[in-house]
Amino acid sequence: MNIAILNTGCANLTSIQVAIKKLGYTSIVTSDPSIILKSKKIFLPGVGTASAAMKKLNEKNLINTLKTLTQPILGICLGMQIFSQFSEECQGVKTIGIFDDCFTCLLKSSNLPLPHMGWNYIVFDNSHPLFKNIDKKERFYFVHSYIIPLNKYTLATTTYGISFSSVMQKNNFFGVQFHPEKSGHAGSQLLKNFLEM
Repeated sequence: MNIAILNTGCANLTSIQVAIKKLGYTSIVTSDPSIILKSKKIFLPGVGTASAAMKKLNEKNLINTLKTLTQPILGICLGMQIFSQFSEECQGVKTIGIFDDCFTCLLKSSNLPLPHMGWNYIVFDNSHPLFKNIDKKERFYFVHSYIIPLNKYTLATTTYGISFSSVMQKNNFFGVQFHPEKSGHAGSQLLKNFLEM
């Protein structure tokens, strides 16, 4: 199976590639649209700011490629957030626009420290194939200061002062706010589920 990890220039590309390899799959880190379009599964990781990620995607002419994908793609952390319409970060950044919502700073709704960093629960319906063989008592690893509010595409929620979308899906576009590649057995199972869906 052809698996592509989009090269967004962020720091966690290798950790995702290693996590995929541990599941018995081979992936390629690429920004080549022809390779991405032929891939069966795609990962869009992200660490950093929405403006930097969007700049990189624009430089590599990947925005339209992403919008036209029909195969499953998983946005991780910032990767999920740039599937939204708009980010309030850095005086506002227009993002890809797959999901209808904008992502906002957690600070507006919580007096807790930012970023939200560490292990937290997700609340989900385990009938969805993405959550197959994942116990509801499992926790996942988060590092973020921005959130997408609960909406019609929300598959799982997490609470940190307020509840926000921690997993989303619109058609073939999936997003997770946490880092499955850093979330131990539960994160590995979620990656396996995505690859085998």
